Amino acid sequence: MEKKIRWGVLSTAKIGVKKVIPGMQAGEFCEVTAIASRDAVTAREAANELGIAKAYGSYEELLADPEIDAIYNPLPNQLHVPWTAKAAEAGKHVLCEKPLSLTVAEAESLLAIRARTRVKIGEAFMIRSYTQWLRVAELIHSDRIGTLRAVNAHFSYFNADATNIRNHVESGGGALYDIGCYCIQAARVGFGELPRRVVGLIERDPNFGTDRLTSAVIDFAGGQAIFTSSTQLVPYQRVQFFGTKGRIEMEIPFNAPKDRPTRIFIDETGELFGSGIVTEEFPVADQYTMQGDAFSRAILDDREVPVPLEDAIANMKVIEAIFESAKTSSWVAIQS
Repeated sequence: MEKKIRWGVLSTAKIGVKKVIPGMQAGEFCEVTAIASRDAVTAREAANELGIAKAYGSYEELLADPEIDAIYNPLPNQLHVPWTAKAAEAGKHVLCEKPLSLTVAEAESLLAIRARTRVKIGEAFMIRSYTQWLRVAELIHSDRIGTLRAVNAHFSYFNADATNIRNHVESGGGALYDIGCYCIQAARVGFGELPRRVVGLIERDPNFGTDRLTSAVIDFAGGQAIFTSSTQLVPYQRVQFFGTKGRIEMEIPFNAPKDRPTRIFIDETGELFGSGIVTEEFPVADQYTMQGDAFSRAILDDREVPVPLEDAIANMKVIEAIFESAKTSSWVAIQS
């Protein structure tokens, strides 16, 4: 049997406890061995619920454990870089939840730490390891739809809960950091390059101060991408890739269900009533299992993780530029 990577989890954040940890526990190359909270009782309760052997009452104790190889960091957004840095300095590989940082400079600060510690640091965009996304990238780059010229994406949900961290501006809440980042990923996966410039529009919640409706046009050398993300719209998600010969539509691109297959639709005819659409279906699978195994294999095989620091920095450059554009009401260039 091949070795498993021993994982520790920083915090009992809901996304970790409900989604990521159970997914990783089902993986072939992951073993979740410890979880930490700022409260020992909370940590033990989570450990008991998930069948995790070790529970720590501080993050520092977990990072000091020599029997942990890698850290999953689902802390609030403003704590991503500080604790990713501390984990790396402790000699642990780090899979950090998206967005990796709140600014480009913050993300870039991890480059020197990675070089010095020689650990792997990656951003937890689970879609990048998931079957349907790997297939879409393959189809685009194999010329199935001709030359890609446009990407349209939408991602929204409704959450007006003042106590929810996604509505706390000081914690990096709001639509762009939380879900708009996926739309940017979709465009970058399609075009395979950093865009040249962006223009964005933001509507902020009058009470929370977070962006509750954010749209942008992203200009690539090869074409254009348009997206809308919102924390206060009807729940919906869709991505379409338009080429010179056809298009690909992803039915549920981001929150792939675990109780039914995912589907993509390939249209190479342009027939408006859909009679020429070919459907590809992907078996039920857990995105977080695939993400954990892909990162663990990268450690075991000493190769690049699915979403390395350089990729995270590129995504943050687009996010930062959209925020700036919304302030200035103008196009903002993105520095390569």
